[in-house]
Amino acid sequence: MRVALFSTKPYDQTFFQAANATDRHEIVFFEPHLNLNTVMLAAGFPAICPFVNDQLDRPVLEALRRQGTRLIALRSAGFNHVDLIAARDLGLTVVRVPAYSPHAVAEHTVALMLSLNRKIHRAYARVREGNFALEGLLGFDFHGRTVGIIGTGKIGSVVAQILSGFGCRLLAYDLFPNEGCRKLGVEYVSLADLYAQSHVVTLHCPLTPETHHLIDAKALEQMRRGVMLINTGRGALIDTAAVIAALKSGKIGTLGLDVYEEEADLFFEDLSNRVIQDDLFSRLLTFPNVLITGHQGFFTQEAMERIAETTLGNLSDFEQGRALVNEVRAEQVLR
Repeated sequence: MRVALFSTKPYDQTFFQAANATDRHEIVFFEPHLNLNTVMLAAGFPAICPFVNDQLDRPVLEALRRQGTRLIALRSAGFNHVDLIAARDLGLTVVRVPAYSPHAVAEHTVALMLSLNRKIHRAYARVREGNFALEGLLGFDFHGRTVGIIGTGKIGSVVAQILSGFGCRLLAYDLFPNEGCRKLGVEYVSLADLYAQSHVVTLHCPLTPETHHLIDAKALEQMRRGVMLINTGRGALIDTAAVIAALKSGKIGTLGLDVYEEEADLFFEDLSNRVIQDDLFSRLLTFPNVLITGHQGFFTQEAMERIAETTLGNLSDFEQGRALVNEVRAEQVLR
């Protein structure tokens, strides 16, 4: 099947070409993001493969349909960037990669926690300058601390497994409690109780209209003073302006982000020689107790191999008329 991959980097080509070694599909790689200005690049492709910061709203989907596209093969688990109602109305099929490697994101989540707690990123810079003083690097034991996990799906449950090994007390909030987490000793509570009791709050829920800006000023007011807040889910789960205010007041003690709600114009690009125009993001970078990585939580060899193989498998299933086990429908999301 002929497929156009958008927002590609050299590593995407490496893993997709390896997974496509038998030339079962004709892959064309495009570096630009998919949006209304670049959608003409997809003309004549029955399938496209976008990434998390590509734009798939109704106007883009309408243009894709006019140009002959029938399949949207997301190479991500999230699908909040796709107008699924418009896709349904236009007869476009949407598939995704639901579980590439929950361990990749979960391990990155815990790495952010440990780095922030023990100030490893700051200690690294100090030692390279010959400064071996310990002032300002005091952390705490995770053993015995309370961690609140919002969302206990595949990633959140692995985070729970790791932190259980640390000896943490684990609280969780999820509309659909995970029995595996319960067996680990995870206690499901209300959001208010989770906020009030947790030393660390980590986000692993999907981005929906209901969870947009889940962490806002009201939620932050309910948290412990000095709380550690971690987001490796979706950027818009957090109200950035409210978080900045909480950092300034000391309500948030440390903040770890691998995602950002306006990341589309920033992440996955080398902007080291440019002035960043996003004032909120620039403000976040001024805090010494904030650690930001550029949406790299998924980026492991195992995850990239799984993403490529599953995406190509989705293409094959569609092309050969087989059941689409990874299809995403508007009805599934809206019910």
